Amino acid sequence: MRHFPIRFWAKGALVAAVTLAVAGCVTPPPPRHYRTEAAPPAAPPPQTQVYFYPTASQSPEQQSRDRYECYLWAVKQSGYDPSLPTLAPHQRIEYVPRPPPGQNTVAGAVTGAVVGAAVSRPRDAGAGAIVGAVAGGLLGAASDSARQAEADRIQSRYDQRDADRNARIEQQAQGYRRAMSACLEGRGYTVQ
Repeated sequence: MRHFPIRFWAKGALVAAVTLAVAGCVTPPPPRHYRTEAAPPAAPPPQTQVYFYPTASQSPEQQSRDRYECYLWAVKQSGYDPSLPTLAPHQRIEYVPRPPPGQNTVAGAVTGAVVGAAVSRPRDAGAGAIVGAVAGGLLGAASDSARQAEADRIQSRYDQRDADRNARIEQQAQGYRRAMSACLEGRGYTVQ
């Protein structure tokens, strides 16, 4: 049976202690909720109702026909159809899971400790492990920070795209309401 010197066990204990100390610095990630499509837009749907009243004793059938014909004309004029959903299938977003924050910091510290202990002289393995753990932890933290910055940039682009899309939809809805009102007034109705 082969016996390992006390120094070997002390080095192993030191590497384990450093690893646990660095791992204790990492906070657990917040719970994740995965979705396969985007949530409905935060902005309320645009108001497209147009209230109209007959002024020339139009029958209910005539009112229905006029409303439908004006609807078709208003859609053609404005490019906006209030009966269609506002989120097309190609606009749905798939959320892809990412590693939790701090994972690269821990992995870098552990890897650095192992490499530092391995490349140092046998009697300096403990110090090499500590130096390697610190250096690896710093590199891992930089990687985590860069990943978070990229995620923030992507989210900012998504937010701007959604704001632009909502503004465009609202503008089209206003055009639809104006066209619908003009058509109904032209057919002898009072529009509110």
